[in-house]
Amino acid sequence: MTDTDSSTLVPLHRLRFDEPGPPRLGELPGGAPAWLISRYADVRQVLSDPRFGRSRLYAADAPALSDVPDLVNNPDLMFNQDGSDHLRLRRTLRRAFTPRAVARWRPWIAAIVEQLLDRLEDRPQPADVVEEFTLPLPVAVISRLMGLDASAHGRLRHWSEHAFSDGSHSGEEVESVLKEFSAFGAELLTERRRAPGDDLISSLVRAADDEGGLPEAQLVSLVCGLVVGGHDSTMTMLGNALLYLLGERPESWPRIGADEEAAGRAADRLIHLVPLGDDRGTARHAAEDTEVGGVVIPAGAVVLADCGAANRDPAVFPRHTRDDLFAPLEAPTLSFGAGAHYCLGAWLARTELQIALHRLSARFPGLRLTEPADAVLWRTGTTSRSPLRLGVRW
Repeated sequence: MTDTDSSTLVPLHRLRFDEPGPPRLGELPGGAPAWLISRYADVRQVLSDPRFGRSRLYAADAPALSDVPDLVNNPDLMFNQDGSDHLRLRRTLRRAFTPRAVARWRPWIAAIVEQLLDRLEDRPQPADVVEEFTLPLPVAVISRLMGLDASAHGRLRHWSEHAFSDGSHSGEEVESVLKEFSAFGAELLTERRRAPGDDLISSLVRAADDEGGLPEAQLVSLVCGLVVGGHDSTMTMLGNALLYLLGERPESWPRIGADEEAAGRAADRLIHLVPLGDDRGTARHAAEDTEVGGVVIPAGAVVLADCGAANRDPAVFPRHTRDDLFAPLEAPTLSFGAGAHYCLGAWLARTELQIALHRLSARFPGLRLTEPADAVLWRTGTTSRSPLRLGVRW
């Protein structure tokens, strides 16, 4: 992780998106051609249509999506599987992340939040809300879910920085760290097979045994993806949400603490409008000629679906409600994707953000930043981005 030149970056809620329009030809970062999709209906079609898959992106003759190895572009990752292979992996986890399952977790998630707020309240002011809250909360939640002990906490960030590297780490460094991380994931699976518990990995092992025939490499990638993905995205969302709320929407802060339902609607809006990073599209491969938005995408083409632009499509999300934090969304957000690859952890992420914002505001209704948003240094080096530090007083 580095904060070199991070002060020149703009807050993610201020990113500018082109006006959504018909599909058009553009380029991947390496210069290979790709079709850019930006309208809400078109992006939703691409993400939901099985003719646009992920696995062919990793064929031997496919253009490289990244200059260095990373977890996101590992062909064994569930996100990069299609059809029956993807469905078999997804079935091993689907029951664990239903709204009903997440609802059962709310009491202990809230208890973790309150413990961290007790600790924050005892800190001298100004305090760093990243160090005291936005980072330890999702680490504690994913550790509780997966049965990880405290010895793994310090390594989670190290693994995440390399698993989601933006290319600023050397290929050799990333490869070495991911090898170490995979060994950790394999060891966890072995331990849970030997001594199962009531954690998520034990459930995964039982479901995989019931499913039968799942390659071990895919299970290891699944565990590793859960470990780092389960805390990185929530940490990023929470840090960026606080920067926006406290820096530019302080009038909304007391209501979030006074009304938990309002906090939920605000969480939905924040997830919808504040991206996790600077990337502008999730890639798919066209298996056959397919019409999207009146344009025929040829078989074999790479397609980049720009969910950020689609989430701002004025044909679906009117401009007059875009900045209303408490207005229900007019259509499902694409921040978690759509279709077969819709994020399984979406309900957990939304629940964590709602509880965290509600309880933090209720405990500290006068919370305020100690420096302007433009002065914030950023956590960089990964495909996600959030404040490196965030000084607050109350």
